Amino acid sequence: MVDGLIGIKMGMTQVFDENGVVVPVTVIKAGPCVVVQAKTKDSDGYEALQLGLVEFIRPSRVNKPRGGHFKKAEVPPCRVLKEFRSAGAEEAPKVGTQILVGQVFRANDKVDIWGTSKGKGFAGVIKRHHFGGGFGSHGSMFHRAPGSIGASAYPGRIFPGKLAAGHMGSERVTVQNLRVVRVEEQDNLLLVKGAVPGRNGGYVVIRKA
Repeated sequence: MVDGLIGIKMGMTQVFDENGVVVPVTVIKAGPCVVVQAKTKDSDGYEALQLGLVEFIRPSRVNKPRGGHFKKAEVPPCRVLKEFRSAGAEEAPKVGTQILVGQVFRANDKVDIWGTSKGKGFAGVIKRHHFGGGFGSHGSMFHRAPGSIGASAYPGRIFPGKLAAGHMGSERVTVQNLRVVRVEEQDNLLLVKGAVPGRNGGYVVIRKA
């Protein structure tokens, strides 16, 4: 089979384990996913499966190149497509096959999850890089400013990578080695211990660690 699925972050809650201990979990609607394309070493140089998350999308929202891609695979249009490693050409599922969460993950599996973090807009150095700031009293007039960043007449410029104010968030973030607490196959839900990047309703990719 494949080593991961595409999902939607639903939110956080808590469940009780077999010892009665409260476990904070993130609920992810993992799949169902459909195989849109099978890549092989002969045609593409590597073996992988392109999966699409099955969800309703209006045909008018699909452009012609992507529409032809789905028509060739004889699958409904998908908004999100991702590639996953496959076990091999002989064992890999065929194009058009649906893959469910229970076929990929089991309880107590370790997974890596990546998603797009929440956007924070333009942020200053204290919020973005945790600068300490200046004194708040005695007329310092230096509270949340970044301070001096120059390097004198030579070299007369600022080196790349200098910590400064700028756009914060809305980046790809990966959280590794999260434990699968529960798999609810009837609802395609995956309960993972801990927090997952992104907003509720955002797309995430779950892979086996």
